[in-house]
Amino acid sequence: MRKSAANLMTVEIASPAVLNMDLNQKGRQIRATCIQMAHDAKESHVKGALSCVDILVTLFNGVLKYDVENFANAHRDRFIFSKGHAASALYATLADVGIIPKTLLKSYGQSNSPLPSHPCKHMLKVLDWSSGSLGHGLGVGTGMAYALKLNHSSSRVFVLISDGECNEGSTWEAAQFAIANKLDNLIVIVDNNGSQSIGYTEDILGQANIAEKFGVFGWTTLECDGHSNSELFEAFQSTNIKQDRPSVIVAHTDPGKGLDFLSDHILWHYRTPSSHEVLLAKQQLDCNSLVEEL
Repeated sequence: MRKSAANLMTVEIASPAVLNMDLNQKGRQIRATCIQMAHDAKESHVKGALSCVDILVTLFNGVLKYDVENFANAHRDRFIFSKGHAASALYATLADVGIIPKTLLKSYGQSNSPLPSHPCKHMLKVLDWSSGSLGHGLGVGTGMAYALKLNHSSSRVFVLISDGECNEGSTWEAAQFAIANKLDNLIVIVDNNGSQSIGYTEDILGQANIAEKFGVFGWTTLECDGHSNSELFEAFQSTNIKQDRPSVIVAHTDPGKGLDFLSDHILWHYRTPSSHEVLLAKQQLDCNSLVEEL
């Protein structure tokens, strides 16, 4: 670990090869954890959780500026998890890096749990925002970035959205506001997994290229393999290469990566894993879940 000037902590990265190897193992374990959590809580939204795991692992292990012991530090980077239905991946990642206790994972989706099926900052104080209805995250993150600029803060705002949220006009209204106000402290990551709740993205939105659309608005745009920690880290390092512009990383992902029984992505938006599928996931990922460490 290393301390920044603001006394916040990030993870020291040795090399892209080491990063990819170490974080790949974390990613597989968190995938297994998401499957276990969904089964135990009788919850769904597995595919949306699995597709963003490597993005979250990279963010919280070398990109975001924060202090585990004082997560509310005003100098921290802000993180908006807009695709709230994928909450199990966020919770498992927070537990893995020590921001929340791993013991909380067993309460996911239960009554009065601090880990409801959609993140709520009133239930879990470390969150910067409650997320549920899609299409709101970028607007909230843009407002935060604007406020930080007004306060001359060096903190950045990272917003993780889904490709399905690009259906929403509010996403593009926020994109216009961000470029008009030169919010180069705003970084958006699009989990481009190609599927939505009722169909595949290209069938619903057509063949539109998300990176090109943000580019037309004037954003700095990058694309990468959303399951390669080294490519993700390189993309994050390359954001804001043009001053006065927000950045977007379109991360191309596969919701069923590593798990052959998740090939029907639409089905798995709503389905709960069976006991057999939990065991199968652990075998195919070659690891146990974080819940089993308790």
